[in-house]
Amino acid sequence: MLKQRIITALVLIPMVMGAIFFLPSNYFSIFMGFVVVAAAWEWTALIGKESLSFRIPYLLIFVFAMYSIDASQPSWIWLLAALWWGLALAWVIDYPNSSSHWAGNSMLLAAVGVILLIPAWHGLVFLHGQPQGSGWVLYVMVIVWSADSGAYFVGRRYGANKLAPNVSPGKSIEGLLGGAAATLLVGLGVAYFVADSFYNGVALVCLTVLVSFISVLGDLVESMVKRARGVKDSGNILPGHGGILDRIDSLTAASPIYALGWYLSQ
Repeated sequence: MLKQRIITALVLIPMVMGAIFFLPSNYFSIFMGFVVVAAAWEWTALIGKESLSFRIPYLLIFVFAMYSIDASQPSWIWLLAALWWGLALAWVIDYPNSSSHWAGNSMLLAAVGVILLIPAWHGLVFLHGQPQGSGWVLYVMVIVWSADSGAYFVGRRYGANKLAPNVSPGKSIEGLLGGAAATLLVGLGVAYFVADSFYNGVALVCLTVLVSFISVLGDLVESMVKRARGVKDSGNILPGHGGILDRIDSLTAASPIYALGWYLSQ
């Protein structure tokens, strides 16, 4: 398993970095579009809709939505994402009681899949199109990686109080705070070098820590749906890592919220 994980990472990391730093924004949009479509395919399995008669029209909705958004560049879609993550937080806190509202409701979960993935795609594409956009896309990913790493090491050493025991028993409040502390250090370091004013530096650090908290919610939501469905991974396309959704779950929350914060701070 470890060997598979390493080999897959050695293939994925150069591919993703190459797309971020060497593709023009229009081609980066297409690259991420393929990622989203693959994730949407996995989502249909998680919600129990695996027939081609459902999957093909569903994926076409994603293609049409990405094409329309790319043409109009609406900023309101990130506000929609923020509202969704507020509802998602309530679902996670109230799980398993909340499952009575959505488990088995495939059409509701199909709509959730669109709200989950499309704003995340738009956030990354929007950031990529800004000055030094490749760096900002990478920074969002670094926030997620730092939050994950800080949570893992602190949670493993000091974790005693469960964060969401009914959803993900391995996560702890101490780990959550450890991840936030790690991203705080990252934010301070980046702000020192890139912020052109004290205000912008403070805004960047605050946004970084906020996104680190929200990224955990992305992980918890997918874990919640998988637990209700009774599966461990969203797919098996990535040997040793599971599915596409398993790798981007935190990013689905981090990307639109960071893009919204970035947009409002300009």
